[in-house]
Amino acid sequence: MSSDILSCERDYNKFDMFYAGAQKNLGPSGMAVVAIKKELAAKGDDKIPTMLQYRTYVDENSLFNTPPTWGIYIFGETMKWVKKMGKENLFKLNAEKAQKIYDVIDGSEFWTGTALKEFRSNMNVTWRIKGGDEALEKMFLDEAKKLGMSSLKGHRSVGGLRASIYNAFPMEGVDALVSFMKDFEKKNG
Repeated sequence: MSSDILSCERDYNKFDMFYAGAQKNLGPSGMAVVAIKKELAAKGDDKIPTMLQYRTYVDENSLFNTPPTWGIYIFGETMKWVKKMGKENLFKLNAEKAQKIYDVIDGSEFWTGTALKEFRSNMNVTWRIKGGDEALEKMFLDEAKKLGMSSLKGHRSVGGLRASIYNAFPMEGVDALVSFMKDFEKKNG
């Protein structure tokens, strides 16, 4: 759940366990949030070293060893921000940010989304230039970088283009990307 935790309404009671790297929506890299039902944690194989068993952390109230205090502090500050903003407002903002980019993709013959519409993410919008034109995608990335927009290259396993618009990413950044996409299409479409 690293990319989508706190991105939209979700019934966490349906999960026996989830793991989320903090670096996307919760805080700094180097820490994770794990929620696990006690019954599941108790089933861990006794042959697993003590410090790698989830039940150890359940039994020790997450304090089996010295925790990463700076990361926990930043996580706490992030949670204060989420509480102040209101989860519903955050979820609405995330959906609006993603929809602005999806609207450009869907309203064009130039761009094509790579995720099925029913499985699209509010956090990672992925797309290609129609036909998978890698030279044109490289030009897009180079021009975007000159405008201060970096990290738009798609994941190394699939290529293409990707906008990671996690909770803290501002609407102004989305608006700048949308404007650039429209301009780029006019010049190259």
